[in-house]
Amino acid sequence: MNLVSAKGKVINALVDDHQTAAHGFAWVATYVESLRQMQRWAEALTVSQQFSEVEQLIHQIAFGEYLCQLSGGIPMNQGEIIRLQDIGLTQKDLAPLSSPAPNLLAESGNTQVARVRLVVLMQEREADTILGVSGLDEELEMIREQFRRYAVEKIEPVAHEWHLKDELIPLEVIDELAEMGVFGLTIPEEYGGFGLSKASMCVVSEELSRGYIGVGSLATRTEIAAELILAGGTEEQKLKWLPALASAEKLPTAVFTEPNTGSDLGALRTRAVPKGTDWTVTGNKTWITHASRTHVMTLLARTDPNTKDYKGLSMFLAEKTPGTDEIPFPSEGMTGGEIEVLGYRGMKEYEIAFDNFPVKGKNLLGGETGKGFKQLMETFESARIQTAARAVGVAQSALDLAYRYAMDRKQFGKSLIDFPRVANKLAMMAVELVVARQLTYFSAFEKDQGRRCDIEAGMAKLLGARTAWAAADNALQIHGGNGFALEYKVSRILCDARILNIFEGAGEIQAQVIARRLLG
Repeated sequence: MNLVSAKGKVINALVDDHQTAAHGFAWVATYVESLRQMQRWAEALTVSQQFSEVEQLIHQIAFGEYLCQLSGGIPMNQGEIIRLQDIGLTQKDLAPLSSPAPNLLAESGNTQVARVRLVVLMQEREADTILGVSGLDEELEMIREQFRRYAVEKIEPVAHEWHLKDELIPLEVIDELAEMGVFGLTIPEEYGGFGLSKASMCVVSEELSRGYIGVGSLATRTEIAAELILAGGTEEQKLKWLPALASAEKLPTAVFTEPNTGSDLGALRTRAVPKGTDWTVTGNKTWITHASRTHVMTLLARTDPNTKDYKGLSMFLAEKTPGTDEIPFPSEGMTGGEIEVLGYRGMKEYEIAFDNFPVKGKNLLGGETGKGFKQLMETFESARIQTAARAVGVAQSALDLAYRYAMDRKQFGKSLIDFPRVANKLAMMAVELVVARQLTYFSAFEKDQGRRCDIEAGMAKLLGARTAWAAADNALQIHGGNGFALEYKVSRILCDARILNIFEGAGEIQAQVIARRLLG
């Protein structure tokens, strides 16, 4: 606190100057909350008599590992280790970590014996189940089972082909998901949705992303658009757009980012100019997911030319004509092209140029200018919770592939899974997956209770993204040279996992937001 404050007040410039310490503080807080949620999970399973040896080992290993990292150094990523002295703490401050209970856990919680035993038990459970009882209620587990079956039957057999051919996810899949209620999951019933919880959204996103992140992400833009309209739209806009979004009659895309702004949305330059009672939009946007074949854009533009910050921004529900492979952007005043990417290919990424693109006056969100940035901020909790769930799904997919390969592949007369270092990798993938999952569910429960949860959602996204990348990297390592071959699915998982630490708030931005909120 002393590093970033003056006269008892946090100074933003000092937070920027001491960015590593501030971000490290966010990671420390994320670890503390993660362990708190793991303890809550363990206590709940104990009451319900579901805290078996598998769950006990996961709980023990998680505490052992995270306590060691808290005292020795937390990997913010592969090349950046934050230690408590880096955030201004002294050896005296660290003393509680050396008291008998945490010291015992740190020394004996995460051992090779514990990890190998966990993997032995993993082999005794059905390969297609998630490792570690989730702690969710029966209804949510029924939802999970429904979407797991769909992913296994309809997504996993063909997802890798879509990836290799860089193809859009077929419209038939979107139609099937619409029939299953994916796009209207959390939209209130009075507007054509199912009115289910954010926790249900997590389960659905997790299992679909376990099949393929592109499919798990199809509803993300609908989630963002629906949140914008519910929080900031007029009643007329809600009645027009929400039922159409819930049924997937209208597919939305989010049009926020610009080539020179990235995460600095307050600096964007795309402008909307009045034309009678309507508007025309001119400017450039980039990294627009699923842009071509959608019907409506949640479009952020500057309506007050005299401003240079977030105060002059407004949000529009800008209608467009869906494109084709031959003509991706047929609407007047709009051109664009595809951005070729490593992974996350099923919806494709685009850059778009607007030149006097027409937008109806009635499609100004909420009917007010200057509210766009505030309206967008109100969607970030749900978007980041959903992204954390996608990360959990990708991490689970990596574990699925790594486990099956380690069981089937023979080297030196035995299966790879029988080698301790392979077992170690599988065990830690499973443990961190459960930690990220519980943190994600907690953020969703907070949202469902109507409580502010931007910190919790940010933590879940921060940890989930790192967990997915680590799981994918270790899964590929277990595959050895075969993992580097495009024909093996794990090569796709690696590419897909990498984006999770960038979109919906890059890891650095996420840590900055968490730190500033916690510091107050």
